[in-house]
Formats: sequence, C-alpha cells, structure tokens
Amino acid sequence: MSDALANFNAQRPTGREVWGWLYRGEVAMALGVLLIVVLLIVPIPTMVLDLLLAISIMSSVLILMTALLIKKPLDFAVFPTVLLVATLFRLGLNLASTRLVLSHGHEGTASAGQIIEAFGNLMMSGSFVIGLIVFAILLVVNFVVITKGSTRIAEVSARFTLDSMPGKQMAIDADLSAGLIDENEAKRRRKELEQESTFFGAMDGASKFVRGDAVAGLIITAINAIGGILIGMLQHGMEAGDAANSYVVLTIGDGLVTQVPALIVSIAAGFLVSKAGVEGSADKAMVTQLATNPVSLGMVSAAAGVIGLIPGMPLLPFAAIAAGAGVLAWRQGRKRLEPEPVIETSAPSEPAEEPISNALAIDDVKIELGYALLSLINDLEGRRLTDQIKALRRTLAAEFGFVMPPVRILDNMRLATQGYAIRIKEMEAGSGEVRLGQLMAMDPNGRQVDLPGEHVREPAFGLPATWVDEGLREEATFRGYTLVDPSTVLTTHLTEILKDNMPDLLSYAEVQKLLKELPTEQKKLVEDLVPSVVTTTTIQRVLQALLRERVSIRDLPTILEGLAEAAPHTASVTNLVEHVRSRLSKQLCWQNQSPDGQLPIITMSPEWEAAFADAMVGNGEERQLAMAPSRLQDFIRAVRDTFERAAQMGEAAVLLTSPGIRPYVRSIIERFRGQTVVMSQNEVHPRARLKTVGVV
Repeated sequence: MSDALANFNAQRPTGREVWGWLYRGEVAMALGVLLIVVLLIVPIPTMVLDLLLAISIMSSVLILMTALLIKKPLDFAVFPTVLLVATLFRLGLNLASTRLVLSHGHEGTASAGQIIEAFGNLMMSGSFVIGLIVFAILLVVNFVVITKGSTRIAEVSARFTLDSMPGKQMAIDADLSAGLIDENEAKRRRKELEQESTFFGAMDGASKFVRGDAVAGLIITAINAIGGILIGMLQHGMEAGDAANSYVVLTIGDGLVTQVPALIVSIAAGFLVSKAGVEGSADKAMVTQLATNPVSLGMVSAAAGVIGLIPGMPLLPFAAIAAGAGVLAWRQGRKRLEPEPVIETSAPSEPAEEPISNALAIDDVKIELGYALLSLINDLEGRRLTDQIKALRRTLAAEFGFVMPPVRILDNMRLATQGYAIRIKEMEAGSGEVRLGQLMAMDPNGRQVDLPGEHVREPAFGLPATWVDEGLREEATFRGYTLVDPSTVLTTHLTEILKDNMPDLLSYAEVQKLLKELPTEQKKLVEDLVPSVVTTTTIQRVLQALLRERVSIRDLPTILEGLAEAAPHTASVTNLVEHVRSRLSKQLCWQNQSPDGQLPIITMSPEWEAAFADAMVGNGEERQLAMAPSRLQDFIRAVRDTFERAAQMGEAAVLLTSPGIRPYVRSIIERFRGQTVVMSQNEVHPRARLKTVGVV
C-alpha cells in the first residue's frame, strides 16, 4: 500500500507542470471552448458581461484588419476555425445577456450592463421604434447583402478550386519531371495546393455559420422584446409603455452589441473570399487598379462637376470631388508622359560596322522553328520551350558531367508552318513537325494508338504515335496511352540528338574548362598529369570516346587517375580508354543494372571470341579488325536474334566480351544497335550481381 502511494505521489504533476500545460496553445484553446459552453448554461454578472462584450467587439476588429492586410487568402487559413469560435462566442454572450435582460429588465436599462445600455440609447435616439428600424436595417445588410454574397463566392471558389486540382497537380508533376523544380519545391507546391482546396472547401461551409448567426440574432431579438414586455407587465406589474421602453431598449442594445461584431466578421469573410487572384494587401490592390488610370479619374472629375452645376444640388461636395479627381488625373497623366530614363553611353552616333570575322562563327546547337511554333517560346500558360531547354541542359550536365553549349532558337520561314529543325554545328541533325493545341498519344507497347487523329512517327525514337485533340485527354489516359505536349516532343527529340552528338560538342575549350573547375584538392593531379604525361588533346579524345558510348565523365578525377596509370606505358587512345573504363567498372555496372539490382548480360561464345581474336591484325594504333564480310553478317544476325529474345523477356542486356576485342565488337554493333552497351570482363565490378540471359 505504501509503495502504491509513493508511486502516485511521484507521478502526480507538480504546480509548475500544471502551469506549463496551461501555457500550451491546445490546452488554452480547449479551456476557451469550454468557457464558451459555460456561457450557455451559467449566469454571469453584468461586470463580466461588459468585459466579454468588449472582447467580442475588439476581436471582430482584429479579424477584419487581418483579412484586409494579408497578401493572399492562405495566409489566414485558420479563418474558418476563427469564424466558428467567434460565432459560438457571440451566441454564448447573446444567451447570457438575454438571461439578464429577462431577469432584471424591470430594474431599468442598466440591469444588463453599461455596454448594452449605451448601445440601446445611442441607436434609439429617444424612440424604440427608431432603434427597431436601425436594427432591422443592419440585420438586412448583414444577412441579405454581405453574408449572401460571401457565401456565393465561397461556393464558386470551392467548386472551381476542386475542379482545377487535377490540372494543377499534373503541372507540378510535369515541372518536376522536366527538372524545372526540385523535390522540395514540388512538395511545397503540393502542400499549398492541398491547403488551398481545404481552405475554400472549409470557407464554403463556414459561411453558413454567418447566415445562421444572423437568423439566430433575429429570432433572439424578437423573443427578448416580446417576452420582456410580457414579463414586465404580468410578473412585475409594469405599464405597457414602461415595459416596452425598458425591455426594448435592452433588447435593441443586446441585438446591436452582437450584430455589430457579426457584421464586422461578415465583412472580413467577404474580403477574404473575394481576394482570390489579387496579390498584396487590399489597400495596395485597390489603389493600383482604381487610382492609376488618368482617363477614368478625368471622367469622374467631369461628371462630379456637371452634377454640382445642376440646380438644387449642393455645389461644395461635388466641387471638392471634381477638384480632387482632376488633380489625381493630371498627376497620373504627367507620370505616363514622362520619358523613360536614358542611360548615356560613349558609343558613337553611327553604329560600328560588324566585323566580317563574326560571319565565320557557328552555333554549336541551334533550333529553327516554323512561323506557327514561335508561340512555344512565349507560352505563358504552359511550360515555355526556353525553360524546358534550360532544365534539359541542367539534367544532361548532372548525368554526363559537362555543360552542353547554349541552344540558339530562331525562326525559319522556309520550314513548314509547324515544323522544326535541330542543327549541330550548322548541320541538320534532326527535324520534325508538331501540332499546337494537340497532344501526342503513344502506346507503351509500341502499337498504333486507336484514337481519331493524325497518325505519325514519334521523331526521337520512330515509334508509332497519333496527334489527338485536347478533348480526348481523359479517354487516352483511361486507355493507358502516354500523352506528350508539343514542346515536350521537341525537347525529347533535342535530348536524343544531344546525346548522340556529345563527343562533337566536347571541344578543346570545354575540356580546359572542366580541368580548371576541378576541386582544389585535385589541382595537383592535373599539374602532374598535364602536359608532362598526357596532353589536353589526349584527354579530350579519351573523354569523347567515353561519351560516344554514353559513359558519364562526371567522375573526372577517377578518369585522370586511370590516365596517369596507363599513359606512361602506352600512347594508344584505345588502350587508354579501355583502362579508364576498367577504373569506372562500378559506375558502368550501376548504370546498366536492372531494377532488381542485377546486371543482365549476354556473353559471346568461345567460337566468336576466337574468331575475333584471330581476325585482329597490326599493332598499337594500327591494330584493326579484318574479318570476312560474310562472317560479319553472321555475327550481326546472331547478335540481333539474341538481343531480340532478351527484349521479349523484358531484359535490357549488356554484351560481355573479352578485354582485347571489346572496342572492335563495339565498332560493329554500334552500326545497327547503337543503344547496345558492350562491356569487357575487366569492367565487371567484383560486387556486381550478374544474370546471364543469352549467348551469342
């Protein structure tokens, strides 16, 4: 028993811990809601009621100012909850004041507190009929005008927001896939999109609180007035006039004390839901859009002046408005007529003649567009072509290790209206046509798309495709087709052309730039290697050979280390490349492994290994393959059949050969299967998990 008592005393919270809990926001919120519920049940004195009514009025002012000054609706995302709490608080105060009015109304107008008495006397102006009319007008303004309009805006905003969610989500995914944004930015946009839909949906429901509050205020006021007069006459023996004067004053004061904060909160809700699409606070947006047009201000000035001259109209107010609007129109007009500041330069008055040598310069990468495709550059609704090309250059730099040259875009009237041409060093490397306003649909299985449209071949890979209208998007998605917009079709084609021409784009200057931008700790390696061991030209040729087989050169320090090991023993670029590839074995195996982590390989039979080894003639740089054409045809046929069988099994296999013949086998295979990877046995990392899927 003593042990249990000791454990209880040890686990009992201390006074400091209790106060710490009270300081926490969720505990304070829970206590506040409980106190609101208490207002509905327990009577409260007039002094406490005055304090709570003052808090209600000032909190409504705080809500209105916050709604006015926020930049966008989501900055006040807690507004639906605030609206619910404020409505419950006002209803609780209304019930508490009703209890005081009906219980002590016969004692005089001060029986329900000073705030209610002050509001009643202020609005009635000596006659309770005036008070009733003013109260009814405020109720109509709140219920019919502000609340009804806010509710309609909230309903439409919620519907449109929910309808646009799929499109916005697809836009975020497309930007992420194109590399325009990173994963963190995509998560932030998705969270903001989810908050936006939740907010407008909650506002649609929360606006009903305001309407219900107005209806409840009307019913409570009627009950107070009628019930108070009956109680005063029947229970306290008051005359009808005295009872009406006392109870109606209190009733009108009570109704106004609750309806004024309700009106303020309704205005705040109206500002919040009508702020969609407007950036900045409400005052700046209104001034920017209303008071900056000199023509509009001039018309206001003229209209005010004409109305002021009508017989019987007061001249002074209209003259003041005409003068003020005229001054604003004059100032705004002068601002528009002021010339733009010109920056003086020391350039000669006549343009200098362009040097003839500039005509010799060529563009490394250039895209020529037909006249109709120029809109892709300035597409404000979708993804602009220039943004996609920037993302493409960034992606290729991260994948292959060097920055592609800038892409120049210009128009060519000789092309088809919706045609384009891609040029590498001024020579055409690819061309095609796209259809603006349509989508290219492709079957992932390589079959022809069964949808109405223009059947074509996809320009990058030659797959069957169909240009379909935007209206068929849902049907195409339902059938599992891949949909691509015109700018992405062009960008994909550009991507494949750049990958095929990477060796030509890696110039001597680019290699020097790569060496210069190496980290400080790698500078010593470059100094020891260049030019005493190898020249920059040799490094360029090795890197070009790697890129020709789409091997990333991002790990440049490892490549330089491999050159430092092999260069003292051989001057053959082919041998240097093979040694560097062996140093990159881990990268090569990881780059070509299947999703399950295994490296699928197709090996060469001993007969073909011996045939290639016997067909090698010459030494060093002069070594080459001398195999009979008929034997080469047999080899090509065997490779094609083996890889097709592997593809039917869903395997993207690598051809594995012996180190001595790998470069020559690759030189043959690249002529008919350019995407096939050829690796030697020295390039297989010891930890790689191999999976044999065929033998040539």
